[in-house]
Amino acid sequence: MGYVAQYIQEATEILDLLDQPAIERIADLLLELREKSGRLFLLGVGGGASHASHAVCDFRKIALIEAYAPSDNVSELTARVNDDGWDTCYANWLRGSRLNKNDLVFVLSVGGGDAKKNISTNLVRALDYAREMRAVICGIVGRDGGYTAQVADVCVLVPVVNSSTITPHTESFQAMIWHLLVSHPKLRAAEMKWESVQSSAKA
Repeated sequence: MGYVAQYIQEATEILDLLDQPAIERIADLLLELREKSGRLFLLGVGGGASHASHAVCDFRKIALIEAYAPSDNVSELTARVNDDGWDTCYANWLRGSRLNKNDLVFVLSVGGGDAKKNISTNLVRALDYAREMRAVICGIVGRDGGYTAQVADVCVLVPVVNSSTITPHTESFQAMIWHLLVSHPKLRAAEMKWESVQSSAKA
């Protein structure tokens, strides 16, 4: 089997194994968040940071949820890393944002953070602060889910079907799942552009 066929076959396996009730529960929590005018804070590192930025756009524009990501403000993020350190940059950003119990912290990460292995420790510290503030915590993660899976109220774990492609599969399905969420009938509050444009093609 060629690599393309194998990758797609593995993606199909992952689709069949996804925890659908967990995704539905996240949709419910996001609906509750919007109804009480809470804020959504999306946290990621590397590819997860790019996902967070994209997801902020979609949750704000399509689901009408007030959303933010610390990685969107490069000046503030690099100042915090320079002055306070990497470990605390996200936690201190959440503190500056006055995170509270009405808010939701959403992690997009492959490993979910691991303090013992010194991986994505800024996520670990941010989650500790979120727990302290009694904010709701959700995540979409891979591998064993790391610290995010341990402390989240709801966490979707992207199943590992091939140890050689954990990262690309996890990040691929993170995008699929957040797009599922913003287009979910419970959350979609604004029409998406191409769904509102009538096709000019003739039958």
